[in-house]
Amino acid sequence: MDAALAGKRLLVTGGTRGVGRATVLAAAGAGARVVTCYHHDEAAAAALAARLGPGHRVVKADLTRPEDAARLAAECRTELGGLDALVNNAGVDGHGRLEELDDGEWSRVLGLDLTAVFVLTQACLHLLGPGSAIVNVAASAALRGVPGRSHYTAAKAGVLGLTRSLCKELGPRRVRVNAVAPGVLESDGDPLPPPVAERVARMTALGRLGRPEEVAAAVLYLAGDLAGYLTGATLTVDGGI
Repeated sequence: MDAALAGKRLLVTGGTRGVGRATVLAAAGAGARVVTCYHHDEAAAAALAARLGPGHRVVKADLTRPEDAARLAAECRTELGGLDALVNNAGVDGHGRLEELDDGEWSRVLGLDLTAVFVLTQACLHLLGPGSAIVNVAASAALRGVPGRSHYTAAKAGVLGLTRSLCKELGPRRVRVNAVAPGVLESDGDPLPPPVAERVARMTALGRLGRPEEVAAAVLYLAGDLAGYLTGATLTVDGGI
């Protein structure tokens, strides 16, 4: 993938699976230096680090803890000397009808999917110079709503609002801020039951689920110089659902 990323320095959160892993591998393959983080899957982290090789870092961090966000930013300063792009990808899914949701479940999803984006972006702001980029991974579900997932879609809609506001706030510093809104993707870690996958595929214009690599391509386009005049935008990568 040639996204004008050679020599760029990236921080990609949630890099050991799905869109995050695809983004990390594609960025490294394009000549970027990457720091990424994971929460608990030590085996996946070790496998990713072995595949990346030297010049990259895989760091354990709980992004709901401000001290971990600060430590991750410090790792980027030490290892990379700064950042050309921050990709806020880490997140959790959530299900439950409104009458079933409790404070703990609401806080769990909002904490990682929205609050952690704010906390880490704030912690990394001093590392982002003129011409750098922030890419926030939201969800196309936030644009249309999904019954039984109000906390998840609320968090992802919040990411889109944060993106729009930060593009205006950081524009004078020549820091671009954009979002990617993926649809339903194929997953080897926790695949959808076949009847559900088939139903969702029928709902898309392209008649299939997406692949993490296809979302990663959009993320890296926004992170690189090819998108140098694009800010405040949301690229919806959902197959026309």
